[in-house]
Amino acid sequence: MKKALLFGSSGFVGSYILQGLLGNPDYMQVTAVVRKDIGIAHAKLKTLTGAFQSLKTLAGDIAVDDAFIAIGTTRKKTPNRDLYYQIVHDYPVLAATTAKERGASSVFPVSAVGADAYSSVFYNRIRGEAERDVIALDFDHTHIFRPSVIMGERPGHRPLERVLILACGLINPMLAGKLRKFRGIKASDIARAMNAAAGRPAGKVHFYQWDEMNALLCAQ
Repeated sequence: MKKALLFGSSGFVGSYILQGLLGNPDYMQVTAVVRKDIGIAHAKLKTLTGAFQSLKTLAGDIAVDDAFIAIGTTRKKTPNRDLYYQIVHDYPVLAATTAKERGASSVFPVSAVGADAYSSVFYNRIRGEAERDVIALDFDHTHIFRPSVIMGERPGHRPLERVLILACGLINPMLAGKLRKFRGIKASDIARAMNAAAGRPAGKVHFYQWDEMNALLCAQ
């Protein structure tokens, strides 16, 4: 039985990852690093509360097998470019580095479709740089998940987002061939795919876009 370390458990995708890990018999312990209490009690769950800047001290001497990273934000929530870079690049790389130092052999970061360290698009470039720097840490297995539009019911009143998600549901079947990677996918399905991938390591570095995530779901 393994031990998991999760970053971003209070987020949309991260909350589903946490549910899946707690229900996964392959894991005897799940440690969630959080900025504030998430209000969840479970026999397998250990929470570490504090700022990411103090992550190395916070993580202490915990042992880790698999690390799941679902840290992110939006440009709307974080218009400051320096802060955005810190959240989307620096924190995930720090999380992966900390997990590697604690013995993790596999890492599962949530990135985004179009991630490219050489892209002229700011968002894609930052995501790509984060991927590049996590890969450079040389885990035994690096599984990078690249969803497009993340679908599902988020808390709060988000009328424009709900319209976009509804549109994605209608457009998805029309996205064929090379465009399939842009199909929307539910946050819960991303989490299910990540849990499934953890049970079947695939090579040194593996990328999961819509087709690959869907294949994992269909194999369950």
